[in-house]
Amino acid sequence: MKTVYNRQKILQICLFLVVFVIIGRLFWLQVIDSDYKDFARNNAMRYMVQYPPRGEVYDRNGEFLVQSTESYDLMVIPRDVEPFDTVDLANTLGVTAEEIRKALDKARRYSKRRPSMIFKQLSKEVKLKLDERHPVGFYTQYRTSRTYPRKIAGNLLGYINEVDEATIKRDPYYRMGDYIGKSGIEKSYEKYLRGRKGVKVELVDVYGMPQGSYADGRYDTLPVPGRAITCTIDAGLQQLAEELMAGKVGSVVAIEPATGEILVMASSPSYDPDKLVGRDLGNNYMELLRNRRHPLFNRAVMSRYPPGSTFKVVNGLIGMQEGVTLPGDLHPCHNGYTIGRGVKCHSHLSPLNLVQATANSCNAYFCYVLRDILDNRAYGGITRGGFDRWREYVKSFGFGRKLESDFWDELAGYVPTSEFYDRRYRGSWNSLTVISLAIGQGELGVTPLQLANLGATIANRGYYYIPHVVKKIAGLDSIDARFYEKNYTQVDPKHFEPIVEGMYQAVNVAGTATRFAVPGLDICGKTGTAQNPNGADHSTFLCFAPRDNPKIVVSVYVEHGRFGATAAAPIASLLVEQYLTDTIRRPEMMQQIKEMNIAYPMYDKRGK
Repeated sequence: MKTVYNRQKILQICLFLVVFVIIGRLFWLQVIDSDYKDFARNNAMRYMVQYPPRGEVYDRNGEFLVQSTESYDLMVIPRDVEPFDTVDLANTLGVTAEEIRKALDKARRYSKRRPSMIFKQLSKEVKLKLDERHPVGFYTQYRTSRTYPRKIAGNLLGYINEVDEATIKRDPYYRMGDYIGKSGIEKSYEKYLRGRKGVKVELVDVYGMPQGSYADGRYDTLPVPGRAITCTIDAGLQQLAEELMAGKVGSVVAIEPATGEILVMASSPSYDPDKLVGRDLGNNYMELLRNRRHPLFNRAVMSRYPPGSTFKVVNGLIGMQEGVTLPGDLHPCHNGYTIGRGVKCHSHLSPLNLVQATANSCNAYFCYVLRDILDNRAYGGITRGGFDRWREYVKSFGFGRKLESDFWDELAGYVPTSEFYDRRYRGSWNSLTVISLAIGQGELGVTPLQLANLGATIANRGYYYIPHVVKKIAGLDSIDARFYEKNYTQVDPKHFEPIVEGMYQAVNVAGTATRFAVPGLDICGKTGTAQNPNGADHSTFLCFAPRDNPKIVVSVYVEHGRFGATAAAPIASLLVEQYLTDTIRRPEMMQQIKEMNIAYPMYDKRGK
């Protein structure tokens, strides 16, 4: 009997303990623990991303190039949407009822519970109207959009647009509906310009109307504005370059040789950057994309052209460094180089030395120089050894590779290899086979940025700074260290003086560009006429000024512009004059260039 009694006591105690635990747990959940209470509140909470204002962009003189303005996105949570007047909402937004239905369908496919952006970059006026009577399930979210006071440099500055799914998967910072830089500075400096997002936790009622901040904002985080960027661009000079390039296809690049800072980067045709802002961005983008002159294409860094006669100075420098050419050496020109298939040339004094050949852009002279380089006895007189050495020199000037500028879409250009010629000619080739390289033709391909960099290298007598377009980032002591380093060529500085003298004489004494001399500026220049199998030759001109302590380098490339002195040289000369004197004393020349319209067979008169 005692054993049975003990068992009953044990069962009673166990039952009591179980009941005690259950009651205690209920008391804890209902009175003490707030987790479930908070969970319930979550059903009435809205986590709103707080987007920071994007960093603004200034020119080198502190003038606005890009500003951020107040705008709003219309957001929707599909599961919260109740029946509403579609026509009334469409009228408020300035869209059609069908567009609203399509936007809602897309949002539902993405997520019924998560907020989706359905209409972007609404004005403050529209936002205020929506605040008065927006349907249940909809709300507005503060954003900023871009505006461009000068309406210049579209290719350089770039544009922003919604982030794509690939980027979202690659970078956890971004969410659907975020904006990201798609090209130009906006893309290259995205991580500085975008800032850092914050979050605001807001209480809403059953109709989706805001009821104030949750927990007095204890769980909110403030957004961090994007950093302002000071560009190296001179806005006034950039605008003049774009005006002079109107009606032409090509580019202008100007560099301050003492720093590598890009003063001008104009690609023509360009576009009004305000076209790629707001709700019409998609339509305007497609219109620009269909334009046969490709205004979205930044020719300054993405085009690969034959350098033409501007490249002769490189061969002259290599010849002197290799000891196969002396400045006083004379070579004849009988309207061209007559050995082998020959290379034609225009009429001028003959024979010429290096300075005269540079000033008069003699084809024959530099054919002799290139053959002496390639057939150099130091390499056994075998073209292949001389060619490989020549290619090393050329690459030291920044050709055949990316310059590592701050443009994400910069091309490398092309300098052929001996293996390339082995394949093309089955191992049977010599210096005469590649003689067109002497005058910057053949397989050579360079970008306008690389040509401008060549001008900076000559102006500096043998070195360059990597060209870049950003001067300062707010809050940082300096930009990337690589932009402060000197990059030396493999040519001794002493060999640059004869080339500088030749470029000086080309403009100021007796040469191919004397019409574009400006008294007192000591412009040193080299004309180029790049052969083109698809129509009229390209016009190019490379110059710097003044001769001593140069302040500016300008490279102009005009597709189908014919001779270097026809289109490119006057544009470069006017830009140099404007930059160094802050005025233009040749209004007739400027007007003539502005009215020059170079259309070619690919395009009709509208450029479409």
